[in-house]
Amino acid sequence: MWREILDIIIASAEGAFIEVTAFVGAVLLIFGYIDYLLSGRLVQKIEDSKKLQPVIGAFLGLTPGCGGAIFVMPLFPRRMVTFGTVNATLLATMGDSAFVLMTAMPKQFLLASAIAFVVAIIVGYLIDLLPLGERLLERYEARREKAAALAAVDHAELDHDIFVQETGIDHESWEHIGHAEGDEIDLILHHQLRGHQPPDSLGYKLTHQGFAVFWVFIVIGLILGILSIFQVDLNDLFIPNLGAIWGTLGSLLCIVLMIFSNKFLSNESHEEEEMKLASLKETFIHNAQETAFVGTWVFVAYLAYELFVLLLGSGSYAAGEAAITGFLTQTGLISVIIGVLVGVIPGCGPQIIFVSLFIRGMVPFSALLANAISQDGDALFPLIAIDKLSAFWATVVTGVTALIVGLIAYWVEFTLF
Repeated sequence: MWREILDIIIASAEGAFIEVTAFVGAVLLIFGYIDYLLSGRLVQKIEDSKKLQPVIGAFLGLTPGCGGAIFVMPLFPRRMVTFGTVNATLLATMGDSAFVLMTAMPKQFLLASAIAFVVAIIVGYLIDLLPLGERLLERYEARREKAAALAAVDHAELDHDIFVQETGIDHESWEHIGHAEGDEIDLILHHQLRGHQPPDSLGYKLTHQGFAVFWVFIVIGLILGILSIFQVDLNDLFIPNLGAIWGTLGSLLCIVLMIFSNKFLSNESHEEEEMKLASLKETFIHNAQETAFVGTWVFVAYLAYELFVLLLGSGSYAAGEAAITGFLTQTGLISVIIGVLVGVIPGCGPQIIFVSLFIRGMVPFSALLANAISQDGDALFPLIAIDKLSAFWATVVTGVTALIVGLIAYWVEFTLF
């Protein structure tokens, strides 16, 4: 029994790192580099396209990861975008789980993304027909007036050392996205919250000096992953058990990097996204942390699934799989509701687990779609920090929309096919 559990741990680590994490790292780095080249210019121009804002917001949300969606959130309290645009962005956002689905099941990723994109645009324009956004802004501005003391903080006394040390750019030259240096949103997102660790901490030193080693592991893992796609037995190469060894070490490295990055449920912050745009080195550093975060949660999902199957079958894996198959055929509709409920949890960790369960065949596509539409990844955190009421109503909109679309998709999936 214990030998079987150990084999499951190794197999889960190998599968998570070589089949998913290595590809996620490659794709994430490509998108990170593109974002760095664009320097957020698309987000800065969104205010000039009032009639197309829900479309642009949905497009930014559709981009894998949370970066595009994170930048949109501070624009709403400043009246730069509509509440419909916020909802369109969040509805189209699949967060870091998009990288997992993209690399493991690209066809399903494209289908889910296309549906979410269309739904996001429609709902975004419908929300803008309602007075909800304006009422939220009025209440937000009234609360800000009562808390005017926050804006009276002496900006010269604020600590900008971390940004200067990480990017080499003086804070006066810091190009913010969605707000200005020293305004109330800057004080909330960059001075009340911390998306990183102090420069003198062990975690900071390890993540900012050891990121190159992590990328070496990713590159070799990517090569092994490509060989695996072409049906090459990785454990029968010139180095015996190479796949198992490298996959286990890679997953272990992901866990270590995630722990020292001090990220468990949420993975990205508004401040970190701005740092990535300001420095190419920061792009490599924070994308390494993001890849480790995704890789760890994929490993957890794989391991939890395998152990659950084994325990469900009382030590027989085949019996456990048969029991799960029977359960899912009878309770597929419940999985849609579960997908919505998991999706409304802020952060990317639970969403990565849910997508991993879909990849393993435990939930139907309709449940995946419901989760993809309801989840906001890390993008909701900046809005929660700025205005909790707006974040609440955004969650209500995405949750209700996801439930409706998920139920329709479930009916189509199991009635017509």
